[in-house]
Amino acid sequence: MGDTLEFNEIYQEIKGSWNDGRLRFSKQNVVYKSSKTGKVDSIPAGELNMATWRRVCLGHGIKLGTSSGHIYKYDGFRDTDFEKISEFFKANYKLELTEKDMCVKGWNWGTAKFSGPLLSFDINDSTAFEVPLSNVSQCATGKNEVTLEFHQNDDTEVSLMEVRFYVPPSQSDERQDPVEAFAQNVLSKADVIQATGDAVCIFKELQCLTPRGRYDIRIYPTFLHLHGKTFDYKIPYTTVLRLFLLPHKDQRQMFFVISLDPPIKQGQTRYHFLILLFSKEEDINLTLNMSEEDVERRFEGKLSKNMSGSLYEMVSRVMKALVNRKITVPGNFQGHSGAQCITCSYKASSGLLYPLERGFIYVHKPPVHLRFEEISCVNFARGTTTTRSFDFEIETKQGNQYTFSSIEREEYGKLFDFVNAKKLNIKNRGFKEGMKGKIDEYSDSDDDQHDAYLERMKAEGKIREEGNDSDKSDGESDESFNPGEEDDDIAEEYDSNASASDSSDEGEDSEDESAKKKKAKKAKVVKEKKERKPRKEKKQKDTGGPKRPMSAYMLWLNSSRERIKSENPGISITEISKKAGEMWRQLGKDEKEEWETKAGEAKRQYDKAKKEYKESGGGMTSSSKKESKKSVGKKDEKKRKSAGGDKDRERGGGGNDSFKSREFIETSEESSSDSDRKSKSKSKSKSKSKRKKESDEEEEEEEAISTPASSEEESD
Repeated sequence: MGDTLEFNEIYQEIKGSWNDGRLRFSKQNVVYKSSKTGKVDSIPAGELNMATWRRVCLGHGIKLGTSSGHIYKYDGFRDTDFEKISEFFKANYKLELTEKDMCVKGWNWGTAKFSGPLLSFDINDSTAFEVPLSNVSQCATGKNEVTLEFHQNDDTEVSLMEVRFYVPPSQSDERQDPVEAFAQNVLSKADVIQATGDAVCIFKELQCLTPRGRYDIRIYPTFLHLHGKTFDYKIPYTTVLRLFLLPHKDQRQMFFVISLDPPIKQGQTRYHFLILLFSKEEDINLTLNMSEEDVERRFEGKLSKNMSGSLYEMVSRVMKALVNRKITVPGNFQGHSGAQCITCSYKASSGLLYPLERGFIYVHKPPVHLRFEEISCVNFARGTTTTRSFDFEIETKQGNQYTFSSIEREEYGKLFDFVNAKKLNIKNRGFKEGMKGKIDEYSDSDDDQHDAYLERMKAEGKIREEGNDSDKSDGESDESFNPGEEDDDIAEEYDSNASASDSSDEGEDSEDESAKKKKAKKAKVVKEKKERKPRKEKKQKDTGGPKRPMSAYMLWLNSSRERIKSENPGISITEISKKAGEMWRQLGKDEKEEWETKAGEAKRQYDKAKKEYKESGGGMTSSSKKESKKSVGKKDEKKRKSAGGDKDRERGGGGNDSFKSREFIETSEESSSDSDRKSKSKSKSKSKSKRKKESDEEEEEEEAISTPASSEEESD
């Protein structure tokens, strides 16, 4: 048997909610780490004095007791785990794992036993249920009954509100009321906060960001009391998960953050973090309300009766000693400006993002703490509103996504190096060619991995610099985010040229000069119109030519399509393509060579057929056909024009070549497409006019013949 036993998906019941985690038994201790909060419970092996194996709702569970009176319960084991855990306990802890059955009779009459922090209700020496007294928020007594009220947990769908116990009167001991004795036993272990005695110390009028306001903080031995003008909060030290001390970006203020689970409540609002803001210049002289012997005995040199220094140092020092937890400070990360944080926005509120050694924390509204172990991947995205910033997206293993936007692009390199050094999975990272090996679930690839996104952004910036493009306003430009480009290298909007700027520096105030400057600026903005390139004519498909050969994949697909349909009945056309692609990639080299040989043979036959087709006169391009059509059209037009000129010369008597009729001028100005139609109508009109003219001449001749005879008679 090994030195350790590890189990995943082990559950711990906390105020009616099942939280999963990992449990490890080692020779030195028993360690349980919650997946939800990351809180670690460590039980030294020397303190274990009781171990019980029980059948519970989630399979099987272990109940461990210590010499100090604490009880720990872990559920979710399998029936087969009993033997190896029992052997491990005997070999390493010298402790026997005993089996104990729970009572399932459903009786409501039994015996109440107080064993450490648990109230056990037994029926015939078998436990029916247990109540952790730390979950009790209030205890009220009646004539013959005791009512227990419980703390509520927001994570549970159903919560236990209260339990009532009927306590019969005792006739053996009349000096003590059994109801009061029962209530005292409950209150001695219950999580009922009572401000009895004097506070260890008091801090007056501290600025609190969440919940907002100024509060007097009274430090008691077991809880923290926030006293404000409107609200009061009592925070037990057992609910404090972590302490953070974070420097502000202006280097003049400090944040002191207290992480709480369960959170403090104000109506329907939950505060998981208590954030205090201090000025570095504010000092205080602090005197503890305890004797020097008590201070030395309780805090073991961590605190002294009289202390002086900065206010934030005193508060953090006292809290660290009372809560007995380490204070987390920023690690070795430094941003572009030298600060240990990054200015960004989260949910339309501006704040500061602190990269820590084991996670990220954002302050202050709303505060967010993300541990590396619960992060699935991160993503660097281009800013949606401006090209001078980018977004940093974090996706957790539970599927939640956090987007920190409006981060200055100068911070990209520092933040990317930090994320890469912590081996977090980066979603939009390019992988090296030829990289082999499996990727660990909790880490990423090598630290020196190529950043394809950064290289692409640098290349785009280089292209813009070579083109000497000026930087436009955010609304006009849609350039890609380029983290490698500095602000100093970018020309400001409406910058004039060197001559204009020199003249403006001389300080001339005349209107003519100002008008010239405006013209110069406008000329800078106007872009020169580039000549459009003539469009390339599309190649028309030659329908008479030989058909192009298929590739090796298409040949294989045609032969395998029916087999894929038979193996996957009801499959769609798109799914056939996807399935065929996967099958083709899985084919071996020998199988692929067979189809590539067939494709090569088809290609040779195609080349041969194409050559014969061209030699036989086929395959004339569309451009050559168009040119031939144009040449034929021009010849026809010349013939029509020459024929029309000959007719005009004949009609005009053949002597006046410069005379042209109106119809000829109109037809010559119109396009060649309309020339045929016009010439036909023209010839018709000419023939009509000619016939009309001939008829008029005949009438005149008749009149001339008849008229002279009558005139002669009159003269005679």
